[in-house]
Amino acid sequence: MDYDVAIIGCGVSGANIARRLSAYNIKTAILEKAADVSFGTSKANSGIVHGGFHHNKKYLKARLEIQGNLMFDQLRQELNFPFERCGIIVAALHDDEMKAVEHLYMQGVENGVIGIELCSRERILELEPKLNYDTVGGLYAPGGGIVESYRFVFALVESALKNGVELFTNFKISAARRNESSGYWTISAEDGRSLNARYAVNAAGLFADEVSAVFGGEEFSIKARKGEYFLMDRLTRACPDRVVFPVPTAISKGMLVIPTVEGTVLVGPTADATDDKYDFATTSERLEQILDSGKTMIPFLSRNDVITSFAGLRPCLDDDFYIEPSQKAPAFVQVAGIQSPGLTASPAIGEYVKNILRDMGLELQEKPGWDPYVEDHPRLRELDPFALDALIATDPAWGNVVCRCENVSEAEIIQAVRLGHHTLDGVKYFTRAQMGRCQGGFCTYKIIKIIMRETGLSWNEITKHGGASRLLEAEL
Repeated sequence: MDYDVAIIGCGVSGANIARRLSAYNIKTAILEKAADVSFGTSKANSGIVHGGFHHNKKYLKARLEIQGNLMFDQLRQELNFPFERCGIIVAALHDDEMKAVEHLYMQGVENGVIGIELCSRERILELEPKLNYDTVGGLYAPGGGIVESYRFVFALVESALKNGVELFTNFKISAARRNESSGYWTISAEDGRSLNARYAVNAAGLFADEVSAVFGGEEFSIKARKGEYFLMDRLTRACPDRVVFPVPTAISKGMLVIPTVEGTVLVGPTADATDDKYDFATTSERLEQILDSGKTMIPFLSRNDVITSFAGLRPCLDDDFYIEPSQKAPAFVQVAGIQSPGLTASPAIGEYVKNILRDMGLELQEKPGWDPYVEDHPRLRELDPFALDALIATDPAWGNVVCRCENVSEAEIIQAVRLGHHTLDGVKYFTRAQMGRCQGGFCTYKIIKIIMRETGLSWNEITKHGGASRLLEAEL
């Protein structure tokens, strides 16, 4: 099992790197410690394609954000993931906040942000009528947008696998040994599996510091920053037409109100340092803060519209991305500290890392048969009656609704499982089943039965997200 490149971690950065490398005649492997891709930082973020005005272009993250933003339209055409350029506004509620807004505007102009506007009160309320009527002005970046981050990762990985990349899940790295005579790293997992790779890319997110230590690379410490969110029902009156930012602080872009591509509304996140990289707990205090802050911008927000709350963790390392060849470990590339705007920058990160590997000596010959497109998977909730009738005629499973809240058919669950998503969370992120008002209360049992039927797994082997997250246990 010899590879040219091993990518460690398959969040949005690792997936973009893998997909970019799949265009060349090299052997690439993805090593993911979780049971499925996108199960780390990428599964629980704001889902925003940022507008390119929050950071000065002296930072690498700002330059990659601007480049990455411009790449999403082509990627959407090729990969068929949910994406919309709805635009971003920053709302100033007081006259003194307009100074900060003016700074963001000038920074956006300097960064080359297309169509950015400094808005009067009348203009900002025209763009977003649901804003607090006391809003005094703001900023508008029409190139900003929203994306379903896990579906983006799934599509990138599907494309990469289609073009020859190999994926190894549940591959938690325990050791890496360099053979100088052969020029290969031997990378071993805790379960005894191992493979060889000429180059290794550390895209391990929250655990990039631990992976670097295993490879004998640079010593650094990734700190986790927790962001808690509310998710609102798609019927809420508070759904804005555009992503609504407050005026940012020194450590955070603030509490946002975000219309998702699937019609629900996100409110948050908080920004709290935590020493526990598995701390996904939410607190009533922080959730109250989220709702109160969101209501200062969109007064229509109501607790009655809340479906659920959740938390995500961001990998923090200094003020910028750390994307460089290691100076201590040969043929080892560090891709660390990828926090906001990492999702937006991720397509450009793939290109950037590809160029680093080329400059390190990796020979990149374009693959003549590379196919950038993946199949557009039908969604029951998006089909017109005639198209649905045609599908049911060929496969009756399209007529069996498994998830009532999100209108997901048995055929879609089967498709998710056959694409390798064998956990409840994997099925949820691929199909949206369990994401509605009842949060899986109606459909979970049916999904478990389908996974068992399609995979041969027994009831006590089905997990929520792999590992010890088993759902059913025998009573002793």
